[in-house]
Amino acid sequence: MEYRTLGNTGLSVSLLSLGGLFVSAAGGPFERARAAAHHAIARGVNYIDTAPMYLDSEEVLGRILTDAPAPVILSTKLGSRPQPFNPRDPAALLESFETSCRLLGRDQIDILMIHEPDRPRQFDWWEAMDEARGPVMEVIDRLKGEGRIRFAGLGGTTAYDMARLIRTGRFDVVLTAFNTSLLWREAWHEVIPAAADHGVGVVAGSPLQQGALARTWRAEVETAPWLSRPRREQFRKLYALVDEVGIGVAELSLRFLLAEPRIATILMGARSVEEVDANVDAIARGPLPADLMARLDEIAAMVPFRPHDEPFALPFGRAYAGTPAAGPV
Repeated sequence: MEYRTLGNTGLSVSLLSLGGLFVSAAGGPFERARAAAHHAIARGVNYIDTAPMYLDSEEVLGRILTDAPAPVILSTKLGSRPQPFNPRDPAALLESFETSCRLLGRDQIDILMIHEPDRPRQFDWWEAMDEARGPVMEVIDRLKGEGRIRFAGLGGTTAYDMARLIRTGRFDVVLTAFNTSLLWREAWHEVIPAAADHGVGVVAGSPLQQGALARTWRAEVETAPWLSRPRREQFRKLYALVDEVGIGVAELSLRFLLAEPRIATILMGARSVEEVDANVDAIARGPLPADLMARLDEIAAMVPFRPHDEPFALPFGRAYAGTPAAGPV
């Protein structure tokens, strides 16, 4: 396992890390989650990310980590609780933090992130976004001063507002998700450069786009009514390349990210020992060769920005809750 330094934190984090969403009821039985997490740690993973909104992930991880084979760096988030969630209520934010500590079995959290702080119309986090000023930062500063958290982070998806927050200099780590992957590259426009300029460590979340890049979805690419014409053609080109080079979509996606030195760690959503091994073995093969990277760049350039009305997480293999178009386009 390779390790990189997480921005200016001084933390040395494993290049592949474990996302907590599927270390929960979403991932299946507890014993399977425990086996997967312990196996990941045994193979060198030393960073785990979770959040209150990842179902029962914090509680499950709290149980799993009591007898883990090695210590881990742990991040969780503020947000989602208590309901109705009010990010301007310091008492509620402190209650959320204390609940996380209790569930995780820790008195101190390594990295506490603000979850989805980049949606001011939905969650009124800020008095002034360009200054990162508001009650939530007062709570973060208080917890830092008390030694209850070591570093402050951002966890979100809207690349441009995230970059504005990074530039305030108030944060140590950013988790950028759904825009830092083989086909979705919005984070490279502002988030990653802003993080590099300010010494902020970058965690790449959802490298497989919650399943869209985990395997080939040939039938649905041809028929899904929620897939736009340019995205459909992009997937066709990607699958043709997969067939030509004999490397699976998931491995291409993980090894593509290895080439970006500004990314410190890549979160995997492994549900089993077998998935952990597949991911760790993939990155052990190293970055993709330059000629293959160039061809992937050409495919990514076919859809440089997310098409209007594209589902945020493409629902391959599961029901789509939105309102689809009349048919394939």
